[in-house]
Amino acid sequence: MLKILVDAMGGDNAPAAVVEGAVSALNNDKELYIIFTGRKDAVEAELAKYKYDISRVEIVDCPDVIDMNDIPTEAVKKKESSMVKAYWMLKKQDEIDAFVTAGSTGAAIVGGQLILGRLRGVKRPALCCMIPNTRGTKTLLCDCGANAECKPVMLCQFAVLASAYAEITLGVKNPKVGLLNNGTEEHKGDPLHQETYKYLSQMDCINFIGNVEGRDTLIGDVDVVIADGFSGNIAVKSIEGTAKMMLNVMKKQFTSSILSKIGSLFLLGAIKRMRKELDFEKMGGAILLGLKKPVVKSHGSSKAASICAAINDASSICRANLVNKVEEALSKTDIDNLIPKDNQ
Repeated sequence: MLKILVDAMGGDNAPAAVVEGAVSALNNDKELYIIFTGRKDAVEAELAKYKYDISRVEIVDCPDVIDMNDIPTEAVKKKESSMVKAYWMLKKQDEIDAFVTAGSTGAAIVGGQLILGRLRGVKRPALCCMIPNTRGTKTLLCDCGANAECKPVMLCQFAVLASAYAEITLGVKNPKVGLLNNGTEEHKGDPLHQETYKYLSQMDCINFIGNVEGRDTLIGDVDVVIADGFSGNIAVKSIEGTAKMMLNVMKKQFTSSILSKIGSLFLLGAIKRMRKELDFEKMGGAILLGLKKPVVKSHGSSKAASICAAINDASSICRANLVNKVEEALSKTDIDNLIPKDNQ
């Protein structure tokens, strides 16, 4: 039985969307056990709307909630909040496998580092998300928001962590790794990216293909895109916005006239497939790579489908034994000796 903690109070649509999504995941996976952390009365009121196996659900009462505007370092001092209590349970109880939250990204990152802890040798955990591409597969973008300022050693570690993730969860052998930059030439970018390019090129443990541009995440021949959290977050949100714009424009055009409406009937199957491929609501969340146990951070505006997908992601990560395999991959690298101390 997989035991997964779910932050019932995390996100803009909590607890309703969180509980609905978790129940969907529970009903689809008979080996799943959900532990909700949150205000017990509110969670019970939402659970009463659904049918589920009550023997596989537990509620841990947490009267406090971390607000999206809370300063992360102060937020983690809220010991009775749904997120902080979940982190302490994840740390102390070996039988609990993972944690899913749509709450404050900053608090989730700080809590992951200060409470749960990083894998040995990891400088900073990184948020790694999956982006649909034109090849019909997924491209990993790492980091997409955890570390606004990075050093070369961090980006090199992200490459190792994300490569292991791609191999284990996506089944990609020897994944192609690119460095997000403002051009493909070796000399492009600021000193951080120029230095990182040099070190990535010397790493035998990854399949580094050089610099990639923003569009390559979607249409390029690359499996893993490495970025600092500032650039990566802008990239992923730009992609989300573009997908939503395309769907809205398509809907507007197909309903603009009688002829357009008639024509859309012949394309109904293709339209549904396109909407499915561009629907970020069903992409789940981003894993915080580099922590001692899996933590999946879902979007703050997540609806039930996203929460369900995030829990499914956490389950798959646990079953693949990702954390141990990532730790093993990291132990085989010699990044510290490759990169001078002043770049670490």
